[in-house]
Amino acid sequence: MDKTICVYCSSSNSLDEKYYKIAYELGSVLAKEGCNLVYGGSTRGCMGKVAQGFLDHHGKVTGIIPQALMDKEGIVNPPGAEIIVTKDMNIRKQLMEEKANIFIALPGSFGTLDEIIQVIVTKQLSYHKKAIVFLDVDNYYKPLFEMFENFYKNGFSKDICRDLYFVAKDVADVVDYCKNYVEKEFEYK
Repeated sequence: MDKTICVYCSSSNSLDEKYYKIAYELGSVLAKEGCNLVYGGSTRGCMGKVAQGFLDHHGKVTGIIPQALMDKEGIVNPPGAEIIVTKDMNIRKQLMEEKANIFIALPGSFGTLDEIIQVIVTKQLSYHKKAIVFLDVDNYYKPLFEMFENFYKNGFSKDICRDLYFVAKDVADVVDYCKNYVEKEFEYK
């Protein structure tokens, strides 16, 4: 596939083991496909697991972290990964968007939602044509997608916006979608 993948996910160490397992699997499979990783730069939680999956299978890993988070978390990035330290979160997000060809959201919280919603909006506004994927482990994002449906139903967003992102149920789904994704201009009329 030879792409740079940006994975948005949790840095929490308090999650059900299934989330860490899927994060590691995603990193492992994408590295085997020839992909590289851009991510939030932490060794904690799903972030650490996805990065380790890439590294264990010879993928290149670039962590991008704001100075304030680095100061707070201490150890960042697994050994063998490149680290970029930014002044703030906005610069971090901008660099992640610039470096990636594909964006994937694993289950996460406020930060994950902030990041994935931003790339959806920038795609809607034609700033990029890149693939956006939610890996919806055990219907984690079901309430969010119900909210999206409410947008469409009530006219706050057009039905065509469903084409901005893809919902994958497992890692194989993610890989298949990314392999076959063709960039095209999004026409929001």
